[in-house]
Amino acid sequence: MMNENRNDLILSGIHLELTPEIKIIVQEKVDKLFRHQSHILRVRIELECNGHNSNTKEYIAKGHIEINGPPLIASESSEELLKSIDFLTQKLDRMLRRRSRLRKVKRNHPHEVDIPAQLPKVTDVSN
Repeated sequence: MMNENRNDLILSGIHLELTPEIKIIVQEKVDKLFRHQSHILRVRIELECNGHNSNTKEYIAKGHIEINGPPLIASESSEELLKSIDFLTQKLDRMLRRRSRLRKVKRNHPHEVDIPAQLPKVTDVSN
């Protein structure tokens, strides 16, 4: 089942051609994030290939989730593109679950706000 709103994912490649297969794989991985958290506004994924001049290539996958509150940003790198994408989506999923868990804890265990100063009394100056 694909996500209804296809504008929720922005995928870009740096020094890397995005084939239709790569786009489908990334869309399927990101759809899992959308299913786990419905409050995601937008996800940006950047795939980058380093090491064109040397024998070893390094693939870097960067993710940016825009959600209510501070955005979640993660990056993963490995020698294989698909492995980098897998590690990135796993890391973003852990970050989303942690944020959700912390919000539940905060909601279930509120604490009092203690103001350490004496507040002055307000007098009516409208006379």
